Amino acid sequence: MADAAAPNSNKATVYHPLQSTQPVKVAASGVEVFYADQQALHGITANIHDRSVTAFIGPSGCGKSTFLRCINRMNDTIDTARVRGSIRIDDEEINDRGVDPVLLRARVGMVFQKPNPFPKSIYDNVAYGPRIHGLASSKDELDAVVETSLRKAGLWDEVADRLDQPGNSLSGGQQQRLVIARAIAVNPEVILMDEPCSALDPIATARIEELIDELRENYCLIIVTHSMAQAARVSQMTAFFHLGHLVEYGPTEEIFTNPRDRRTQDYITGRFG
Repeated sequence: MADAAAPNSNKATVYHPLQSTQPVKVAASGVEVFYADQQALHGITANIHDRSVTAFIGPSGCGKSTFLRCINRMNDTIDTARVRGSIRIDDEEINDRGVDPVLLRARVGMVFQKPNPFPKSIYDNVAYGPRIHGLASSKDELDAVVETSLRKAGLWDEVADRLDQPGNSLSGGQQQRLVIARAIAVNPEVILMDEPCSALDPIATARIEELIDELRENYCLIIVTHSMAQAARVSQMTAFFHLGHLVEYGPTEEIFTNPRDRRTQDYITGRFG
């Protein structure tokens, strides 16, 4: 492996696929995050493409979830957090004062580690977002949005006859697909997933991975995962984070078969992590 960076180097090997036919959806430049006096991210720069899956990998505490939360300004909810640098979605700076974080989070949906359905019916879980954002002007329109979202999440056939039952009455895997349907219902452009399968069994995990592959036809998906096998299965691009730095970013196949940085190679071969 030629020209590999030394294990303790902070120099990133970041490259972008010239062969990609998809436009850049999220463009990050020099992103830094501080929690009080502690710096969590150091100068993250990356272009993330539309209609594809980008996986963030790296050991615990390396900054991948922190960067994910920058993309929908979830760090705004932490009093001690400060974010510097630029993040643009479709060439719009999301950190501008005039950008409403609530409206941004409708454009950038998020799915967390553990399924978190609202304490409402299956129907109302999906209908909640369209209602508050005024995306349906009638009950028929709302019904159509709910059905379409549940179909896209691969859940409609399993719940169509019990939409009035509580969302938390579903199995873990079904709850996570319900949460994904809830995110889809507000017509997002980007879907963030922070270890969406970590609390699921292998069968439910396989179904979520199939769903991720289907969703990338219409969305920009970014997934944080500790499973390198999962990253290899579902993503087209992979970013490796370490100690708050973006060490290496490129096509998934190249990252896993021919990493350019020694730290990446050491992580994917299990020498640390």
